[in-house]
Amino acid sequence: MATFAELDQQLNDMILQGKILEAFEKFYAEDVVMEEGDQRREGKDANREYEKQFVGALQEFRSAEIHSRAIDEENRVTLSEWENDFTLEGVGDVVQKQVAVRTWNEDGQITHEKFYTLS
Repeated sequence: MATFAELDQQLNDMILQGKILEAFEKFYAEDVVMEEGDQRREGKDANREYEKQFVGALQEFRSAEIHSRAIDEENRVTLSEWENDFTLEGVGDVVQKQVAVRTWNEDGQITHEKFYTLS
Protein backbone atom coordinates (compact mmCIF):
# COMPACT_ATOMS: atom_id res chain seq x y z
CA MET A 1 0.00 0.00 0.00
CA ALA A 2 1.08 3.57 -0.61
CA THR A 3 2.23 5.73 2.29
CA PHE A 4 -0.30 8.03 3.91
CA ALA A 5 1.59 10.97 2.42
CA GLU A 6 1.07 9.46 -1.04
CA LEU A 7 -2.61 8.70 -0.39
CA ASP A 8 -3.18 12.23 0.91
CA GLN A 9 -1.46 13.67 -2.18
CA GLN A 10 -3.62 11.52 -4.47
CA LEU A 11 -6.75 12.73 -2.68
CA ASN A 12 -5.67 16.37 -2.81
CA ASP A 13 -4.79 16.08 -6.51
CA MET A 14 -8.26 14.71 -7.30
CA ILE A 15 -9.90 17.56 -5.37
CA LEU A 16 -7.74 20.13 -7.18
CA GLN A 17 -8.83 18.57 -10.50
CA GLY A 18 -12.48 19.02 -9.52
CA LYS A 19 -13.05 15.30 -8.91
CA ILE A 20 -14.53 15.89 -5.46
CA LEU A 21 -17.19 13.16 -5.54
CA GLU A 22 -14.87 10.61 -7.13
CA ALA A 23 -12.25 11.32 -4.45
CA PHE A 24 -14.88 10.93 -1.75
CA GLU A 25 -15.89 7.49 -3.04
CA LYS A 26 -12.29 6.32 -3.34
CA PHE A 27 -10.77 7.57 -0.09
CA TYR A 28 -13.49 7.74 2.59
CA ALA A 29 -14.47 4.79 4.81
CA GLU A 30 -18.06 3.67 5.32
CA ASP A 31 -17.91 4.78 8.98
CA VAL A 32 -16.30 8.17 8.28
CA VAL A 33 -17.04 11.07 10.63
CA MET A 34 -16.66 14.59 9.23
CA GLU A 35 -16.70 17.74 11.35
CA GLU A 36 -16.82 21.39 10.43
CA GLY A 37 -17.56 24.05 13.05
CA ASP A 38 -20.40 22.70 15.15
CA GLN A 39 -21.57 20.29 12.43
CA ARG A 40 -20.80 16.59 12.78
CA ARG A 41 -21.86 14.07 10.14
CA GLU A 42 -21.48 10.34 10.72
CA GLY A 43 -21.33 7.65 8.05
CA LYS A 44 -20.49 7.66 4.38
CA ASP A 45 -24.12 8.01 3.26
CA ALA A 46 -24.73 11.21 5.25
CA ASN A 47 -21.41 12.69 4.16
CA ARG A 48 -21.95 11.67 0.53
CA GLU A 49 -25.24 13.59 0.51
CA TYR A 50 -23.53 16.65 1.99
CA GLU A 51 -20.76 16.50 -0.64
CA LYS A 52 -23.30 16.12 -3.45
CA GLN A 53 -25.20 19.18 -2.21
CA PHE A 54 -21.97 21.20 -2.00
CA VAL A 55 -20.88 20.23 -5.52
CA GLY A 56 -24.40 20.89 -6.83
CA ALA A 57 -24.38 24.40 -5.33
CA LEU A 58 -21.03 25.34 -6.89
CA GLN A 59 -21.72 27.98 -9.52
CA GLU A 60 -18.10 28.87 -10.17
CA PHE A 61 -14.88 27.40 -8.89
CA ARG A 62 -12.10 29.93 -9.43
CA SER A 63 -9.16 28.42 -7.58
CA ALA A 64 -7.88 26.08 -4.90
CA GLU A 65 -4.41 26.06 -3.43
CA ILE A 66 -2.67 24.02 -0.78
CA HIS A 67 -0.31 26.22 1.21
CA SER A 68 1.19 23.54 3.45
CA ARG A 69 0.94 19.88 4.43
CA ALA A 70 2.02 17.76 7.37
CA ILE A 71 2.12 13.98 7.62
CA ASP A 72 2.28 11.72 10.68
CA GLU A 73 2.75 8.25 9.16
CA GLU A 74 2.95 6.51 12.54
CA ASN A 75 -0.45 7.81 13.70
CA ARG A 76 -1.95 7.85 10.17
CA VAL A 77 -2.82 11.57 10.30
CA THR A 78 -2.45 14.11 7.49
CA LEU A 79 -3.03 17.87 7.53
CA SER A 80 -3.53 20.20 4.58
CA GLU A 81 -3.89 23.99 4.67
CA TRP A 82 -6.23 25.13 1.89
CA GLU A 83 -7.35 28.38 0.32
CA ASN A 84 -10.36 28.07 -1.99
CA ASP A 85 -12.16 30.72 -4.03
CA PHE A 86 -15.62 29.89 -5.37
CA THR A 87 -19.22 31.03 -5.76
CA LEU A 88 -22.02 29.08 -4.09
CA GLU A 89 -25.66 29.28 -5.10
CA GLY A 90 -27.58 31.22 -2.47
CA VAL A 91 -24.36 32.32 -0.72
CA GLY A 92 -22.32 34.23 -3.28
CA ASP A 93 -18.55 34.59 -3.47
CA VAL A 94 -16.54 32.68 -0.87
CA VAL A 95 -12.83 32.76 -0.08
CA GLN A 96 -12.34 29.85 2.27
CA LYS A 97 -9.18 29.34 4.30
CA GLN A 98 -9.09 26.13 6.30
CA VAL A 99 -7.05 23.21 7.53
CA ALA A 100 -8.27 19.67 6.89
CA VAL A 101 -7.08 17.11 9.45
CA ARG A 102 -7.59 13.54 8.27
CA THR A 103 -7.21 10.29 10.19
CA TRP A 104 -6.75 7.20 8.03
CA ASN A 105 -7.31 3.52 8.77
CA GLU A 106 -4.82 0.76 7.94
CA ASP A 107 -6.65 0.14 4.65
CA GLY A 108 -5.92 3.66 3.36
CA GLN A 109 -9.40 5.07 3.97
CA ILE A 110 -10.27 8.22 5.90
CA THR A 111 -12.22 7.51 9.09
CA HIS A 112 -12.26 11.05 10.47
CA GLU A 113 -11.88 14.47 8.89
CA LYS A 114 -12.12 17.76 10.73
CA PHE A 115 -11.97 21.21 9.14
CA TYR A 116 -10.57 24.19 11.06
CA THR A 117 -11.41 27.61 9.67
CA LEU A 118 -8.55 30.11 9.49
CA SER A 119 -9.13 33.82 9.82
